[in-house]
Amino acid sequence: MPGPEFVHGGGAWQVTEAMKEAFTTHGYVVIRKLLSKEEVQKVKEALEDPEGVTKHAYNRNDGKNRANTMVLWNQPGKDVTGVLARTHRIAGTMEQLLGGDEVYHYHTKLIMKEAHTGGTFVWHQDYGYWYRNGCLAPDMGSVFIPMDDADQENGCLQVIPGSHKLGRVNHVYVGEQQGADPERVDQAKKRLGHAYVEMAAGDVLFFHCNLLHTSDQNRSSRRRWVFIVAFNKRSNDPYLEHHCPRYTPLIKVEDSALLQCNVVKDLEGKCFMKYGDEKDFLKREEKRSQKQQKQETESVPQGVS
Repeated sequence: MPGPEFVHGGGAWQVTEAMKEAFTTHGYVVIRKLLSKEEVQKVKEALEDPEGVTKHAYNRNDGKNRANTMVLWNQPGKDVTGVLARTHRIAGTMEQLLGGDEVYHYHTKLIMKEAHTGGTFVWHQDYGYWYRNGCLAPDMGSVFIPMDDADQENGCLQVIPGSHKLGRVNHVYVGEQQGADPERVDQAKKRLGHAYVEMAAGDVLFFHCNLLHTSDQNRSSRRRWVFIVAFNKRSNDPYLEHHCPRYTPLIKVEDSALLQCNVVKDLEGKCFMKYGDEKDFLKREEKRSQKQQKQETESVPQGVS
């Protein structure tokens, strides 16, 4: 049984059967050195430009007196960040790991855990949120691309290998975040184990939307910025209108397009999320669900259980 880690040896990139098998088994794969130093530097410079995407950043409380700074947008756009999301190495790999059916860009986010102040992300599944967005099936995944070296000290990603096979776990509010049922998480860790995914800038992690994952506060003197691109299958087009897009054709580009792109400040069409948009939507959905459950309960004839 192949492990979840592979190394890109340079040259033309291709997804192997061993990678697909590992993704199916573990719920994630790490590809070491998938991006070159020049490519990482290109993206970092774009992200650090004050006239780029970070001008749309906002803070989210982690419920433990810390906060994470983040930017989230729906359409990839034509700038450096959008080109990275549309490359065959990123979009094409996720497409193959999810079975080969056409995928589209669900959203991209930049999470900035600053030195000494970066907050926690509670244990969760991405599908724990996306289920409420009207996505019927967990045919979705994310690509985790660190811009800085990530280790236990500055809050690297932690996962429960194989937990994607447990199905969707109920999620509840923890501070301003939604987290997976703590009892289920504890039991999953006992049965499946718990791994710290330490990564160098240039490594890329692909993971299934039902994989349980978390990250600790950044207690170090080093920042931890990570760029995350989420994809959904065309066949899983959401049935609800919400803050994330329904199916929109994704135009992939050659991997070489990343170093050739010099667009940073033209953010036209990216559709940034404003602070509170997601939280407001989830609250509306929670009320809608409660109302529906009440109506269903009231419609059950007396004497029937």
